[in-house]
Amino acid sequence: MSRFFAGGGSDSDSESSSDSEVVARPAAPQFTFSDEEEDVKRVVRSTKEKRYEDLSNIIKNIRNYKKIKDMSSMLTSFEELTRAHTKALPVITKVENGVTPRFIIRALAELEDFINMVWEDKEGRKNLSKNNSKSLGTLRQKFRKYIKEFDSDLKKFRESPDAADDDEEEEEKKEESESEDEQHVAPTAAKAVSFKKDVQKVKVDKDDDESDDSIDWDMDSDSDESSSDEETQYTSIRERFLKKADKEDGDDAENKKEKKKLQKDSKDRLKKKRADDDDEGWEVVNGNRSTSAEQPKMFAKDAEIDVNVVINKLNEVMAARGKKRTDRKLQIEFLRELRTIADTHNLGDAVAAKIRFNIVSAIFDYNPKVSEPMKLEHWSKLLEEIQALIKLLLANEDIILSETILDENEEYETAPYKIRGCILTAVERLDDEFTKLLKECDPHSNDYVDRLKDEVTVSSVIEQVVKYIERLGNDTETCRVYLRKIDHLYYKFDPNVLKKKKKELPANTLTSVDEMDRLCRFVYAKDQTDRLRTRAILSHIFHHALHDNWFQARDLVLMSHLQETIHHSDPPTQILYNRTMANLGLCAFRHGNVKDAHQCLVDLMMTGKPKELLAQGLVPQRQNERSLEQEKVEKQRQMPFHMHINLELLECVYLVSAMLLEIPYMAAHEFDARRRMISKTFYQQLRSSERQSLVGPPESMREHVVAAAKAMRHGNWNACSNFIVNKKMNVKVWDLFYEADRVREMLTKFIKEESLRTYLFTYSNVYASISVPYLAEMFELPKSKVHSLISKMIINEELMASLDDPTETVVLHRSEPSRLQALSMQLSDKVTNLVDSNERIFEMKQGNFFQRGGNQGYNRDRQNYRNQGQGQNWSGNRRNRDDNRENRGNRNQNRDRDHRKQHRVEFEEKAE
Repeated sequence: MSRFFAGGGSDSDSESSSDSEVVARPAAPQFTFSDEEEDVKRVVRSTKEKRYEDLSNIIKNIRNYKKIKDMSSMLTSFEELTRAHTKALPVITKVENGVTPRFIIRALAELEDFINMVWEDKEGRKNLSKNNSKSLGTLRQKFRKYIKEFDSDLKKFRESPDAADDDEEEEEKKEESESEDEQHVAPTAAKAVSFKKDVQKVKVDKDDDESDDSIDWDMDSDSDESSSDEETQYTSIRERFLKKADKEDGDDAENKKEKKKLQKDSKDRLKKKRADDDDEGWEVVNGNRSTSAEQPKMFAKDAEIDVNVVINKLNEVMAARGKKRTDRKLQIEFLRELRTIADTHNLGDAVAAKIRFNIVSAIFDYNPKVSEPMKLEHWSKLLEEIQALIKLLLANEDIILSETILDENEEYETAPYKIRGCILTAVERLDDEFTKLLKECDPHSNDYVDRLKDEVTVSSVIEQVVKYIERLGNDTETCRVYLRKIDHLYYKFDPNVLKKKKKELPANTLTSVDEMDRLCRFVYAKDQTDRLRTRAILSHIFHHALHDNWFQARDLVLMSHLQETIHHSDPPTQILYNRTMANLGLCAFRHGNVKDAHQCLVDLMMTGKPKELLAQGLVPQRQNERSLEQEKVEKQRQMPFHMHINLELLECVYLVSAMLLEIPYMAAHEFDARRRMISKTFYQQLRSSERQSLVGPPESMREHVVAAAKAMRHGNWNACSNFIVNKKMNVKVWDLFYEADRVREMLTKFIKEESLRTYLFTYSNVYASISVPYLAEMFELPKSKVHSLISKMIINEELMASLDDPTETVVLHRSEPSRLQALSMQLSDKVTNLVDSNERIFEMKQGNFFQRGGNQGYNRDRQNYRNQGQGQNWSGNRRNRDDNRENRGNRNQNRDRDHRKQHRVEFEEKAE
């Protein structure tokens, strides 16, 4: 025995005894299963379930992003939704027969409502970040394009939005069928063991009692114990996969029912709690509303109500006007209640007029921001109140409403009644609010048309105020109200004016031109401010030009000298001036005064910003060129859409006028180095077209005019006319005129005449003589017209020719150089200028430039430099070839001049 085991004593005995005892241990299972294998259950899903699950997950994400207004993530999810829907289309076509599932339509409808709500909330949009604001615009555009495919489905959905979705109905049917199958299973049938835990947590809301929380913890502990029991319960894999008894199946069904009952009970408890909280007397307090102690109180039940009491109460209510915590809506309600009390007690029309005037002022005060329009509900109430007030004033001649009356001098009981206030100021502000409402609406929507219908009401209100102000006899206020009436009248076209000109109507018929003439003449005579007179003159000119009264409009412009002083006027008056000149140019064009039309439009079109100058929109600019405040002010100056002048029509008239003037001038001065452009804009368009290597058929209005100009340069009037007058141009431009056929005939006539002049200028060097009948036949003009045009050209020394009446021919004189001769002359002039400049530079480098006498030097006149007091300009003399030649006084210059003359004679002899 080893020495290690010796002397063990009692310890060794106890150890040996313990080793000899046999401990009973449970038999280990032959197979063990991990938690992962228990939790994971392989399920075979159809393609429909996969696609619908992807769609529902994306829709769930979109709803979550809606809650936090994350537009960027919502845009990404919407793009994922479109891709997922495209993937699911084969399944929808096969299973649903092409009908889009209802849960997708519901998601699209919710998204559409959300986008519209965020887009209409302008204040909320301003608070969005730059990324979210940009994503909102992109999402709105993409969604509006994508939603067109689902218009019919969305209409059906919006008719019954509360119906259940397709996927919810299917889930309910599945649950019902599963529960029925579980109930009808035979008791002896075996059931496959599920790898899921038998007992699951019961989901209870956070607001439940503590007893519910304890139930959850107990269930967790029970589920853990049951999972541990399962591992040791089975000794073989066969026992684990055997079906359980039917009793367990029944237990599972009962457990599901119990879970549903618990969830319903918890929801009922929450509803009861909320209902109890609401019944406890909570009060929703408005932040802007004053407390009940600060609010003015109406009369006591037993109080005697008379005029003084009502006026005192009215002053008490209006004393809170403009204060910080005053509830404007409540103030209007108090005033209406006060008006009702005054009507019931028959306190008189003067008190009623005073209260109504204060109601109008309170409605104006309801909108705190002057730059934004008032709400439509307040606008309709405002119209009703002002109409009632004016009717009341017109019906009672004893009531005088004027701002010159002091508060102490007001009289409500005895006639004549005197009230402090100004109805004209209220109507002017009403007109301004109407303009702001029109600017706020989308001009291409039905809302704009609905708002524009109120223009009839506003005009009638102004008419009634005109009657009331005329009765008072105040010239200053009369001029102001006349100008408001003019502003609503000057831009409207009256066809009776042209019918009266043609004597289709009696001579005593009153037209808008007669009314404008009466109103403007009164303002000319009685106005004491230059602004009202200036605006009246401009409106008068605009109205005359609109009705083709060219001579009256032109005379008013020339006599008023407005073009000299308009730069000192305020911006709205300058905008009216630009509109007037644009309309005057159109009128001149309709009358065939092409040169006058070009002069009227050139200042407007040369800037390249006619849209801004006419206040018809803002052109996007670079950063820091226009601040936010400037942009806000300019937006307030914009004209309503129904008063706009067609910019494409303006540009077309300007370019056609420039073409009719520029092309003959270019042909007459083709080789003149000092030629100047008549229209820079038209010249740039023509040059850019010539630089293009490949020019296709014209599409836009500008391309049509450029193509017509190219045809006119060759004298092809037929092609030019076809480019200017065709179906496309008729729709875009010419049909917008009142008498479009007359304008088209006038255009064709001018094109023929200017093409004839261009043809003679261009090909005069080719012909020795031209037959007048031949020209008349070529350009389809009468002989007398051709004879007249050629005579004018000869008299104005534009064409070096003579007329031979017996033979009816034009004999052309070859005084003008040919193309080669003209180019050589230009080259010699340019070489001479180059030599002069090189000599000046050389002498400056030598240092003896200022040391020589007056006439010393080579080929140069020193007096232009030394005698500065004589005001001579060397650069101007250098540009002017003839003057430069005369000022050269030395022998070298004379010799060079003789040399050039000899060269020129040789060129002419060679050419002949």
